[in-house]
Amino acid sequence: MVEIFKTNVTNKKTAARVLKELTARLPAYRFNFDLEDCDRILRVQSNCITIECGGITGIVKELNVEIFLWEDSFIEAR
Repeated sequence: MVEIFKTNVTNKKTAARVLKELTARLPAYRFNFDLEDCDRILRVQSNCITIECGGITGIVKELNVEIFLWEDSFIEAR
Protein backbone atom coordinates (compact mmCIF):
# COMPACT_ATOMS: atom_id res chain seq x y z
CA MET A 1 0.00 0.00 0.00
CA VAL A 2 1.25 3.50 -0.86
CA GLU A 3 0.01 6.94 0.18
CA ILE A 4 1.18 10.19 -1.39
CA PHE A 5 1.33 13.54 0.37
CA LYS A 6 1.90 17.05 -0.99
CA THR A 7 4.41 19.09 1.05
CA ASN A 8 6.15 22.44 1.04
CA VAL A 9 9.63 20.90 1.46
CA THR A 10 12.00 22.64 -0.95
CA ASN A 11 15.46 21.41 0.01
CA LYS A 12 17.33 18.23 0.81
CA LYS A 13 18.23 19.32 4.33
CA THR A 14 14.58 19.68 5.37
CA ALA A 15 13.66 16.47 3.55
CA ALA A 16 16.39 14.59 5.42
CA ARG A 17 15.17 15.98 8.76
CA VAL A 18 11.60 14.90 8.03
CA LEU A 19 12.66 11.46 6.80
CA LYS A 20 14.84 10.90 9.87
CA GLU A 21 11.98 11.74 12.25
CA LEU A 22 9.39 9.68 10.36
CA THR A 23 11.69 6.67 10.12
CA ALA A 24 12.53 6.84 13.83
CA ARG A 25 8.91 7.12 14.91
CA LEU A 26 7.27 4.89 12.30
CA PRO A 27 9.79 2.16 11.43
CA ALA A 28 7.18 -0.11 9.78
CA TYR A 29 6.88 2.30 6.84
CA ARG A 30 9.27 3.31 4.05
CA PHE A 31 9.45 7.00 3.14
CA ASN A 32 10.92 9.03 0.29
CA PHE A 33 10.63 12.52 -1.16
CA ASP A 34 10.42 13.63 -4.77
CA LEU A 35 11.55 17.24 -4.55
CA GLU A 36 11.62 17.59 -8.34
CA ASP A 37 7.85 17.06 -8.52
CA CYS A 38 5.90 20.33 -8.46
CA ASP A 39 4.01 19.11 -5.37
CA ARG A 40 7.25 18.02 -3.60
CA ILE A 41 5.66 14.73 -2.73
CA LEU A 42 6.31 12.43 0.17
CA ARG A 43 5.64 8.77 -0.63
CA VAL A 44 4.87 6.36 2.16
CA GLN A 45 4.87 2.61 1.59
CA SER A 46 3.83 -0.27 3.79
CA ASN A 47 3.83 -3.93 2.82
CA CYS A 48 2.10 -5.24 5.93
CA ILE A 49 -0.12 -2.69 7.62
CA THR A 50 -2.57 0.07 6.81
CA ILE A 51 -0.90 3.46 6.60
CA GLU A 52 -1.94 5.79 9.42
CA CYS A 53 -2.16 9.10 7.53
CA GLY A 54 -3.11 11.14 10.59
CA GLY A 55 0.00 10.05 12.46
CA ILE A 56 2.23 10.92 9.53
CA THR A 57 0.71 14.36 9.01
CA GLY A 58 0.91 15.06 12.75
CA ILE A 59 4.62 14.24 12.92
CA VAL A 60 5.43 16.31 9.84
CA LYS A 61 3.40 19.29 11.06
CA GLU A 62 5.32 19.15 14.38
CA LEU A 63 8.41 19.89 12.25
CA ASN A 64 6.71 23.02 10.87
CA VAL A 65 6.25 21.51 7.42
CA GLU A 66 3.00 21.75 5.49
CA ILE A 67 1.60 18.40 4.41
CA PHE A 68 -1.64 17.34 2.74
CA LEU A 69 -2.86 13.91 1.72
CA TRP A 70 -3.04 13.75 -2.05
CA GLU A 71 -6.65 12.77 -2.78
CA ASP A 72 -7.06 9.43 -4.54
CA SER A 73 -3.44 8.50 -3.80
CA PHE A 74 -4.20 5.05 -2.38
CA ILE A 75 -2.32 2.43 -4.38
CA GLU A 76 -2.05 -1.27 -3.58
CA ALA A 77 1.60 -2.35 -3.30
CA ARG A 78 2.47 -5.30 -5.49
